[in-house]
Amino acid sequence: MEFQDYREEMKYLRDYLNEQGYLYYVLDAPVIPDYEYDRLNRRLEELEAEHPEEVTPDSPTQRIGGKTLQGFAPYTHEVPLESLQDVFNDGEVAEFCDRMDEALGAPVEYSVEPKVDGLSVALEYRDGVFVRGATRGDGRTGEDVTENLKTVRSIPMTLPEKLPRLIVRGEVYMARSVFEEINGMRELQGKPLMANPRNAAAGSLRQLDPKICAERKLDIQVFNLQLAEGREFASHAETLDYLASQRFKVIPHKTLSGTSAVQTEIARINEERMDYPFDIDGAVVKVNSLTDRVTLGSTAKFPKWAVAFKYPPEKKPSKVLDIVVQVGRTGVLTPKAVLTPVRLAGTTVTNATLHNQDYIAEKDIRIGDTVIVQKAGEIIPEIVEVDFTKRPEGTEPYVLPTVCPVCGAPVVRDEDGAALRCTGAECPAQLLRNITHFASRDAMDIDGCGPAVVQQLVDNELIRNVADLYSLHAQDVAQLDRMGAKSAENLIRAIEKSKANDLSRLIYGLGIRQVGEKAAKVLAMHFKTFDALAAASVEELTEINDVGAITAQCIVDYLAQPQSQDLIRRLKEAGVNMESTAQLVDERFAGMTFVLTGTLTRFDRKTAQALIEERGGKAAGSVSKRTTYVVAGEAAGSKLKRAQELNIPILTEDDFARMLE
Repeated sequence: MEFQDYREEMKYLRDYLNEQGYLYYVLDAPVIPDYEYDRLNRRLEELEAEHPEEVTPDSPTQRIGGKTLQGFAPYTHEVPLESLQDVFNDGEVAEFCDRMDEALGAPVEYSVEPKVDGLSVALEYRDGVFVRGATRGDGRTGEDVTENLKTVRSIPMTLPEKLPRLIVRGEVYMARSVFEEINGMRELQGKPLMANPRNAAAGSLRQLDPKICAERKLDIQVFNLQLAEGREFASHAETLDYLASQRFKVIPHKTLSGTSAVQTEIARINEERMDYPFDIDGAVVKVNSLTDRVTLGSTAKFPKWAVAFKYPPEKKPSKVLDIVVQVGRTGVLTPKAVLTPVRLAGTTVTNATLHNQDYIAEKDIRIGDTVIVQKAGEIIPEIVEVDFTKRPEGTEPYVLPTVCPVCGAPVVRDEDGAALRCTGAECPAQLLRNITHFASRDAMDIDGCGPAVVQQLVDNELIRNVADLYSLHAQDVAQLDRMGAKSAENLIRAIEKSKANDLSRLIYGLGIRQVGEKAAKVLAMHFKTFDALAAASVEELTEINDVGAITAQCIVDYLAQPQSQDLIRRLKEAGVNMESTAQLVDERFAGMTFVLTGTLTRFDRKTAQALIEERGGKAAGSVSKRTTYVVAGEAAGSKLKRAQELNIPILTEDDFARMLE
C-alpha cells in the first residue's frame, strides 16, 4: 500500500492493528497470522521512534509501559463500586424476587449473569479515550492501576463514540488456560506456584512493573455502566448492548421475568460453569430497569436491586480404585487417587490429588475407601473425607515409596515441608527442569537455551540429560521449530563457550539440594577442583562458612549416587571445566555481610557481589542484625529503612569503592 507521508502510514497502522486486536482479543476471531500482526507492529514502532511527536494514546505500542512504578496513587470513585448481598439457595432467591415485586408493585424483569471470580476495576474514558483505571478498593477509594490496565489487550484504548465522559465497571481475570500455562512454566523454573486464577490476577494487576503484568495475559469482562455523559438508557441490558458496540468485552447475560426463570438460569450457569474461560463463584441477579433501580435505592452496604447467588462446593461420593504416584518436574512425588468417575462442577472427575504423605495419613485414605469428593477452588478435585462406615475389610494404610517410581533413586523429605523429592540427577521426570536450570544465566549461562528450546530438544529426543547438550550438532538443532541455521550455530557456540565456565557455575547448575549460587561459589573457592569436592566428608564440608549440616549431607548424598557419578563423568569427557579460577584477592571483608539495595550506577549488582566475595565477604539479600554494611544506591527502599531502624552503617557507592581500594 502506498502512503502520502509517514503520518498517513502511522494512522493506517494504528487503526488496522487496533481493529485486528479487537477481532483477536474481544471477538476471538483473528483474520491475520500472529507473524503479520507482529511485523506491522514492529513497523509502527520504528515510525514512532523516528517521529515521537506523532505517538498517540491509542497506539497499540503504548499498551505496555516502559517505566516501573514507585507505587499506586489513590483513586476516588465518582460512582461507588458497591458490593452485593449474597444469597445461597433457591429460597433466598425467591425471597429477593418477592421483595422486588412488592416494592415495585408489578412483575419485575431481571438480568442474570455469571459472577466472574476476579478483581473488580473501573475504567474511565474522556472524549472516547481511556485515561484512567482503578481497583475497587473499599468501593469508594481504590488504587490507580492505569498503566497495568493498558496491558489488558481486551480493554479498548479508544471508543467509536466520543462521549465527554464514560466510566464502566468490569472484572479482571486470568483465564484458566493462561493460569495453567504460567504455573507449568513456574514449576519448570522451580518457582512457587500461584494458588488460583483469582489470586494470580489480583497479584498481576498490582505489579509495579507493567511489563510483568503484560506477561500474565490478563483479560476482562465488563458488566456495568457507571456513568455516561451525553447518553441515556432505560435498562441494564441496553447499557450492555451499547458497551458491546463500543468494543468492550461484555459479560454474557440473559434478560428474564419471574422467579422460576431466574432460578433455572442460575442452575444452568452452574452446570455450564466450566465452559467459560474464566472461573466463576456464583451468578448475579439484577433488576433490569434503571428507573426501578433508582426507586429501590441502596442500603448502607448493598444496592437493594441486586443479589449474588454463591454456588456451594459440589460434593459427591466416589470410590478409591488405586493410588498412583507422579513425579513432578522439580522431583516432588505427588500421590493421586484414581476414582470411579463422578460428575462435579460440569466435568467428569476420575482422580484427585492427595498432596503428600501427611495429607493421606491425616484423612486415613486407603485403596478401596468410599470418599467424598469436591473441587477445590472449583478447579482441582480433592477428597474431603472418608466414609469409614463403608470401608472394606483388610485395607492397609497407604505409605509413599522410598525410591522414585520413575528412576529408582532414593527419595528424601524436604526439611521445610511434607514433600518427598527424588534425588536422581538423571531422572527423566525432572529432565526439563534440570536442563533449563543447568543452562540458566546464573548457572552455565547457555544463551538461547531457554525453556521453549529445551522442550523441543527433549520432545525430539535430542537430549536425555544435561551432558547430552555437549554432543548436539547444529544441523540437528536447525530442524527445530523457529530455529534455523543461524540460531542453531549460535546455540552450539554458546554451549561450547560454557565449557570454560568457573567450577562454581557447574556446581550450581547441577541443582544439588540446598546448594544455591552463593554456596556454589564458596565451595568452588574452597575446594578448587570438583574431585576435591567429591572426596569431601560431611565433617569437612561443615567446617566451611555458610555450609551447614543439612547442606553438607545433601552434597555428600548427591555425589554418592551412581546417576550423579555417571553425569559428572560424561561432563568431564565433554571437556567441561572442573576447576575453580576464582581467587581471593585478600580477606579484608572476612566475617562481614553486605546488603546491596537501590539502583547502583558505578557497579552492576553481580559485579559488586563478586568484589565482596573475592575479598572474603558475604553478599546477602536481606537486612538483619548480622548485617555489617548496607550499600545504598539510588531509590533505595525498604532495606535502607530497615538498616536505619537497626542502626546498621550505610555506605554510598563512593564509600564502597574506597573500601575496595
